[in-house]
Amino acid sequence: MQIETLDADGARTLFPDLVALLRDSVDHGASVGFLPPLADAEAHAYWDKAISDLAAGERVLVVALDDGRVVGGGQLALEARPNGRHRADIQKVLVRTDYRRRGIAQTLMLALEDAARAHQRSLLVLDTVQGGDAERLYARLGYTRAGVIPDFALNGDGGRDATVVFYKLL
Repeated sequence: MQIETLDADGARTLFPDLVALLRDSVDHGASVGFLPPLADAEAHAYWDKAISDLAAGERVLVVALDDGRVVGGGQLALEARPNGRHRADIQKVLVRTDYRRRGIAQTLMLALEDAARAHQRSLLVLDTVQGGDAERLYARLGYTRAGVIPDFALNGDGGRDATVVFYKLL
C-alpha cells in the first residue's frame, strides 16, 4: 500500500479510479453528499470540480494506492478567507469496501494531518454520520466531538441521519 498526494494532473490520470472509489462508497452507504445509486454524471461533475480546486490550490487530495489503483482517498479543503487561513475541512475520507478493516482510513487521516501542517493549518474540522465506523475512528485519533446535528443528511433508505461534528487542534 502506498500513500500519495496528488496534484491536478495526477488526479486526472487516476480519474476513472477516483470515480469508482466515490461510486463504491456511496453505493455502499457512505454519507458523503450523494445518494445511491450514484450516477456517472454526478460522480464526474464532483471530480471535475475537485480537480479544479486542486489546480487552484484550494484542496489537497491524498490517495491510497495498491498496484497503482486507487483504493482509498481523503481531502483537505483549505479555507482561503483571511480569518480562516489557519484551518481546513477534512472531506470524503473513503476506502473501497473490499479494502476496509486494513487501517487505510487511519493512514489516510494521518497523511491528511501531515498535509495540513505542511499548509500551516492548525485546526481541522470534519463531520460524519452518527454511529458509524468513522465516528469511532475520529475519536480514536484524538478528534474532539463538538456536537451532533439531528436530521442533517438524507440517506439511501429515505430516512435522515444525524451528523457529528469534530475538530482537532494540531
